[in-house]
Amino acid sequence: MKSSEELIILGIETSCDETSASVVRGGREILSNVVSSQIESHKRFGGVVPEIASRHHVEQVTYIIEEALREAEVTMDDVDAVAVTEGPGLVGALLVGVNAAKALAFAKSKPLIGVHHIAGHIYANHLVEELTFPLLSLVVSGGHTELVYMDEHGKYEILGETRDDAVGEAYDKVARTVGLPYPGGPHIDRLAHEGEATIDLPRAWLEADSFDFSFSGLKSAVINTLHNAKQRGEDVPVKTIAASFQASVIDVLVTKTMRAVEKRGVDRLVLAGGVAANKGLRARITEVCEERGITLTIPPLSLCTDNAAMIAAAGAVMYEKGQFADDRLNGQPGLELER
Repeated sequence: MKSSEELIILGIETSCDETSASVVRGGREILSNVVSSQIESHKRFGGVVPEIASRHHVEQVTYIIEEALREAEVTMDDVDAVAVTEGPGLVGALLVGVNAAKALAFAKSKPLIGVHHIAGHIYANHLVEELTFPLLSLVVSGGHTELVYMDEHGKYEILGETRDDAVGEAYDKVARTVGLPYPGGPHIDRLAHEGEATIDLPRAWLEADSFDFSFSGLKSAVINTLHNAKQRGEDVPVKTIAASFQASVIDVLVTKTMRAVEKRGVDRLVLAGGVAANKGLRARITEVCEERGITLTIPPLSLCTDNAAMIAAAGAVMYEKGQFADDRLNGQPGLELER
């Protein structure tokens, strides 16, 4: 039997609008990580269209898997297991990846592993620096805003989560309101560094002891600010809106994260998810962690957005724990992390 360091996992990710396949050795060494983005196809609609996403996955998945194996210079005979995103995500998109993984695993008699998408985002950090426990993870993406506590590999406890709009969703909606193209997050982040946060926008702290998040009120406040300015015949620079909006978001994210760090007494924090690419958030959370002596890990930009290397990394941990799936594996759009 292979040692943990020699274990080769083929990862497949199709939860939203990226078709990706990756080969990872030993749970941490990326041999290949091929990603095909659909942004150009969805941009004109201002967001991801599920049916279009599914069709693109069907067209791309076989080629992407073949390319990942070719880049890694391995064959399916060398692969020890196939790991695939089981959920959450768009059900049609998930089904493409799940069925591709099941077909490969069956045809080549390989173990099959169903991975939670958020676990994958957390384990993107394991590809950068070996995870040590206990730790806290701030997960920020288009569909998720969560604080996750871990005291060992593969064990997750959600301390707080979004009650309405996830942070990435709020970014996209505000961007659309001010006329910026999809995806809006990078545009808001760029403009925020060019403007000043002179508009006092709300911070939703919720209950005193809550680690949950809420950004729908902030989004509404931006819309109301622009509407009121228009009624008065005033022009509010987009970069001022961007800076003020981002200041509110980062203030809430960092403050609640540090409160959770203190409550659980951890000194290890990891940032995960597509919004982890936000320069403003990266800079602020790095600054605060340095002040408090907290070890912080942030993935490179290539591992923040959806990719299959993170799925393979999380899959390697599940392989070691003997957590395998069978031919009943299915796409689960509402899959819970604490299962």
